[in-house]
Amino acid sequence: MAHSYTPGLKVTRCTLLKRRRLLPIKGRVVVNRGDMVEPETVVACTELPGDVFPVNVANLIGVSPKDVAGAMLKQKGEAVEKGETLARSSSFFGLFKSEVAAPASGIIETVSGITGQVIIRGAALPVEVRAYIKGRVVDVFPEEGVEVETVATFIQGIFGVGGEVSGILHVTSESPGQILSEDLISSDQRGCIVVGGSVVTAGALRKAVECGVAAIVVGGIDDRDLRDFLGYDLGVAITGSEELGITLIVTEGFGTIDMAGKTFAYLKENEGRLVSVNGATQVRAGVIRPEIVIPIATAAEEICYSAEEPVLNEGNLVRCIRTPYFGRIGRVTALPHELQSMESGAVVRVLEVQFENGEQCILPRANIERIEEK
Repeated sequence: MAHSYTPGLKVTRCTLLKRRRLLPIKGRVVVNRGDMVEPETVVACTELPGDVFPVNVANLIGVSPKDVAGAMLKQKGEAVEKGETLARSSSFFGLFKSEVAAPASGIIETVSGITGQVIIRGAALPVEVRAYIKGRVVDVFPEEGVEVETVATFIQGIFGVGGEVSGILHVTSESPGQILSEDLISSDQRGCIVVGGSVVTAGALRKAVECGVAAIVVGGIDDRDLRDFLGYDLGVAITGSEELGITLIVTEGFGTIDMAGKTFAYLKENEGRLVSVNGATQVRAGVIRPEIVIPIATAAEEICYSAEEPVLNEGNLVRCIRTPYFGRIGRVTALPHELQSMESGAVVRVLEVQFENGEQCILPRANIERIEEK
């Protein structure tokens, strides 16, 4: 077996891309099949049930649970405002009165004659799902959401933090190897997707947040700078829900690594276009990769994409995509034909890799991806 197919990061100038945009619970779809949408277009909406506020009325006003209903000034199904008197009791011929105020605004959901508790349901929480990408609605799932389709330049990264954002693509670096430093960040980039070269510093990330930059795309980042920016060690959990004020996408790996020539060229040629990015990453089973989507045509126009699959040979540059070597880069030194048993007990096809520091190891082929060299 001279070579073997291995999955890699998708970097393509033109591909047909579809994204499903679904509500967490059933709601209402507000667009129709065939509608053209922008990234910020609301495509579906719903309301999540509000928070629950239990009030032990029986204890607070000194009555038995069965007498709570008679002491209530507001009944089940009625609205109540925070601080408003909810129930009142009197004793000794009305000389002494006890009252309990509502701890929050909402609707009285339950009045229990067994526990003496009253449940107040807070205001419903509105949820809106946006299109995320510019394109056409090609399918509608009643009460659930839609599928949006676009023809786009599509680039996947190796790692990211932060969620979905969109903005105008702005390339600050002159080459794939230029460092994205603080002096290349300015307030003129507010709301933009800023592209650097080989690495971004923690200082540049902080300045980008101050300047209102929507996202940063670079080849690499030092793990110490990432930890400094986040304020904690990230670990291997899924990312994308961080509230950092910015989304970061790393296209190549950890350390000072030039952005791949093809990736940089595609970003450079699309400067000034509206771009959607998502930093969500998961390196365990069910891999999720950060992505950059640059719509370049409508779905009705000619599709110009190709789906050539990369092959793997000795000497190829590869990147590890699973722990314990996640993000490390090396070269293939051998592709053994025989299946080998791993520590986990799985019997798999493997390859030998020599990392940049000279260390060599044997890895399952499913744990690496090929890097296309310039």
